[in-house]
Amino acid sequence: MLAVVASWSGLLLVVAGQVVPGWGMSCVLLCISLVLMRVRTTAHRSEADEAVRKHRVVPRWLLVLSTAAAALSIVFGVGGDLVGGAEYYVLEPEGPGGCRVVVRETSVLVIGNGDVYEVGASGLGRQIGSWTADDGYRPFRSDTYRLDWGRGGGILTISGTGTDPVLRSGIPAIDCD
Repeated sequence: MLAVVASWSGLLLVVAGQVVPGWGMSCVLLCISLVLMRVRTTAHRSEADEAVRKHRVVPRWLLVLSTAAAALSIVFGVGGDLVGGAEYYVLEPEGPGGCRVVVRETSVLVIGNGDVYEVGASGLGRQIGSWTADDGYRPFRSDTYRLDWGRGGGILTISGTGTDPVLRSGIPAIDCD
């Protein structure tokens, strides 16, 4: 179930300057859980453990259902990135205390979309805002943004063009504390 939560919670991870989307973290968690389930099954093959297996704490159907849900969430996450041609940007400069800003930019059916994430020193980031742009415009690919850091945190300014405006949808000041 943790894999499902990681995929749908609007989280991402930055490792050595590279972005691992929520669905990527889910994939890793799913693989680990499958290996652990296999190890556990192999370890409990003796007849003495037959009684223990009959009285499982977590029923097998629930394990299968949660594994299927995790796999589906990964498929939907990957599909969303592929269909929209998602691009991830780790913005410069870095803010105080290792605070970073990551942007996910997509374009589907001539509508540009983006999500803004604040990433703390741990590398774990959470979504804090989004925007929409006309005609599939991608302001970060086009370098029409500005990130400034001050005492109160960071301010991200996203600009469009005269024919491709950017509609902001609540991007607050960036403060990783």
